[in-house]
Amino acid sequence: MKKFTLILVVAMAAMFSCSNSNNSEDAGKPSLADIKLPAGFSISVFAEVPNARSLAISPSGTVFVGNKDEDKVYAVKDTNGDFVADKKWVLASSLNMPNGVAFKDGDLYIAEVSRISRIRDVENKLDNPGKPEVIYDQYPTEAHHGWKYIAFGPDGKLYVPVGAPCNICESKDPVYASITRLNADGSGMEVFASGVRNTVGFTWHPQTGNIWFTDNGRDMMGDDIPPCELNTADKAGMHFGYPYCHGGTIKDPEFGNKRPCSDFTVPAQNLGPHTAPLGLKFYTGTMFPEEYRNQIFVAEHGSWNRSKKIGYRLSLVRLDANGQAVSYSTFAQGWLNETTQKAWGRPVDVLVLPDGSLLVSDDQANLIYRITYKG
Repeated sequence: MKKFTLILVVAMAAMFSCSNSNNSEDAGKPSLADIKLPAGFSISVFAEVPNARSLAISPSGTVFVGNKDEDKVYAVKDTNGDFVADKKWVLASSLNMPNGVAFKDGDLYIAEVSRISRIRDVENKLDNPGKPEVIYDQYPTEAHHGWKYIAFGPDGKLYVPVGAPCNICESKDPVYASITRLNADGSGMEVFASGVRNTVGFTWHPQTGNIWFTDNGRDMMGDDIPPCELNTADKAGMHFGYPYCHGGTIKDPEFGNKRPCSDFTVPAQNLGPHTAPLGLKFYTGTMFPEEYRNQIFVAEHGSWNRSKKIGYRLSLVRLDANGQAVSYSTFAQGWLNETTQKAWGRPVDVLVLPDGSLLVSDDQANLIYRITYKG
């Protein structure tokens, strides 16, 4: 019985990746006064949403919010122009980790673990949206790394990741550890990129149209390796190393002898180890100073198994004139108390509003923040 219990505990621990666990012992009251931002910036609460995860927005300003630990998808809206959401709707419930949301041509797309569904003409029926229509249901059913971020690319296709069903493993099915894409009606699913352990965020460069995406590095190699990654792809068919190579140069101790790191595309920028980078966006607004234009904001959810916690912040990756990543630094921090090692919040996704302010979702504090700049 003791042996069975030990095996069960180990198995449960392995279920969590660096992007997953919300540590219950960290629960505390949100304190925006603790958030440190560059001079001229401020943060406020835009909305309260349970387990707020992925964000999407319609042209009219309705913000759609995914959910992982619960079973619902929400919509919130600021209807009186005070930049605080005063309307909230539950659009769907009884779903399986509906982490991903995307909006296109009036329709809301929802990603569960194994399927994609949509609510047509959603803004005209927020009070009674009806049951979502399933358009694709052939993704794997494994919950491990099964929650999905989704977004439409400039090619009009819906991009959908499929995480590795493990911490580290080699799968015969090429759909695992990949980014796939399909048409808006659910047809034509194909693998776009491979060797991607667990991406929970991607976006496209506003000038080149190339996809940029985060990837959560494997666990159980120590506090400081491997790094998490920021990657970019300019075409389909690229391989980013998992499970053979991490961070561009680190050979995996179990699978690294099978293929050399030189076989794979290196990261555009290595990120902190176990920081759990999730959502990201190029800043395309005009509210922030010019130096932020077309630079990348990355939400780092925070580590769960590192001896000293890391992440729990909003980072900034700067690109040069050639579109190459040249720096990686902290933009906003304070969700983690470095002294006590307790966190009251965990950033998940970012979204640029039409006025140029930046929304940040937090699935632990159950909030969506708005970051502004006044100089």
